[in-house]
Amino acid sequence: MSELISAVEAVDVRFPTSLELDGSDAMNPEPDYSAAYVTIRTSGGDEGHGLAFTVGRGNDVEVAAVRALAPLVVGLSVEEVLNDLGGFSRRLTGDSQLRWLGPEKGAIHMAAAAIVNAVWDLYGRRTGKPVWQLLAELSPEQLVDLVDFRYLQDALTRDEALDILRRAEPGRAERAAHLLEHGYPAYTTTPGWLGYDDEKLVRLSKEAVADGFSQIKLKVGADRADDERRMRLAREAVGPDIRIAVDANQAWGVQQAIDWMRALVPYDPYWIEEPTSPDDILGHAAIRKALAPVKVATGEHTHNQVMFKQLLQAGSLDILQMDASRTAGVTENVAILLLAAKFGVPVCPHAGGVGLCEMVQHLAMFDYVAVSGTTENRVIEYVDHLHEHFTDPVRIREGHYLAPTAPGISAELHPDSVAAHRYPEGPVWEAKATT
Repeated sequence: MSELISAVEAVDVRFPTSLELDGSDAMNPEPDYSAAYVTIRTSGGDEGHGLAFTVGRGNDVEVAAVRALAPLVVGLSVEEVLNDLGGFSRRLTGDSQLRWLGPEKGAIHMAAAAIVNAVWDLYGRRTGKPVWQLLAELSPEQLVDLVDFRYLQDALTRDEALDILRRAEPGRAERAAHLLEHGYPAYTTTPGWLGYDDEKLVRLSKEAVADGFSQIKLKVGADRADDERRMRLAREAVGPDIRIAVDANQAWGVQQAIDWMRALVPYDPYWIEEPTSPDDILGHAAIRKALAPVKVATGEHTHNQVMFKQLLQAGSLDILQMDASRTAGVTENVAILLLAAKFGVPVCPHAGGVGLCEMVQHLAMFDYVAVSGTTENRVIEYVDHLHEHFTDPVRIREGHYLAPTAPGISAELHPDSVAAHRYPEGPVWEAKATT
C-alpha cells in the first residue's frame, strides 16, 4: 500500500514582539510577529514543516484557511505529490470554491504557500538535502514543469525559461561550492525599526557595519522631520560607503512618495521600498521615473506571479522582493525568479518576519546556483530576532547568510517554542493576559 499524506495540522503561534517594538513601521506600529505553523504528516511517519507569516489577529484567519485547504491534501499519495509538485500547487490554488476568495491572493493563497513549503520541506528531508540544493540539482526540464505558464506566456514562455536555466547549468557545481564556502550577501533591517530611539538606531547601525554588513535599512513614512533626522544620524554612523535603503511600508500616495523621498535624497538612499500601495503598478512606475537614480523596490505584498509579471513589464521596479509565504510558496517563486531573470532585475528577498529568513534563503541561493548565476546587487534581508525558536536557524557570518546544510526548508519550530507561544493558551500569552 502506498504511503499517504495522513494529516495537515495548523497551529496559531504568536510572539509578543510589540513589547520591544521589534518590527515596528509606519503601517504596523506595534506588531506581534505570528505564524500559521503547518505540519504535514505521512502514513510512513515522515513530516514536513511550513508557515505563513502574519502580525497578530490575522493569524486566526490564516489558520482557518490552512484547515480549509487540508481536505485537498489528506489522503494523497506522497510519491505522486513529490513527482508532480507543479500539479500539487495548482491543485491547491485552483480549487474552484476556495479560489473564489482570491483568486490566487490573500489568506487562501498564503495558506497554500504554508502547505506547499511544508511539502517541499518533506521532500528535502526524504532526499537528505536542503531545499536550495534540491532545487539546484533538478534539471531545467523538471524546473519548468513546476511553472504554470498559462498567464505568463506574453512575458515568459516555457522555451525562454528553459534557455535561462540551460545557460546557467554549466556553472552550477562551482557556484554551489562557492556558496558553501562564502555564503550569500545579506543586509540588515535590525537598526531601523521605527519605534527605536535615536541612540538605539545609531548604536545598531554602527554594530551592523562592524558585523560586516554593507547595507542597512531604515523604516520611514510616519513623520518627515523624524525621517530626515534619522537618515542623517544613520548616514553619519555608517559613513558614505554603506548603502542605506528605506522602507515606507505602503504609507504614501504617489506624489507624496516623490515629495517625501526628495527630502531624503541628500542622505543617499539606495532604494525606497513599498513607497505606495503594493497593487499600484503604474504608481510605482511613476515614482521610479521621478526618483531615479534612487531605486524602487517592492514585492513582499505582491499577490502572485501575474502581478510580478506586470510590475516587470511596466518598468515599475528596480529590485524585486519576493516573499517565501505571500505567493504560493517554493513552486510559484520558481516562476517569479525566472521572470526576474528574463527581465534582468535583481532579486533581494523580503525576510522581515518570523521564519522568513529561514525559508527565503533557500530561494535566493537556488537562484544564484541555477537561475541568475550571480549575487551582484543581490542581498537577502536579515533581522536578528526569533531565530532561536527554529531547529535549523539562519547563520550569519561577516554580513553573509551561510548556506543551510540540514535537510528541508529550515521552517521547523522547536516543540517547546510552539507550546509556549501557542495562542491564546500558551503560557507566554496567559502571562501577558494577567499583566
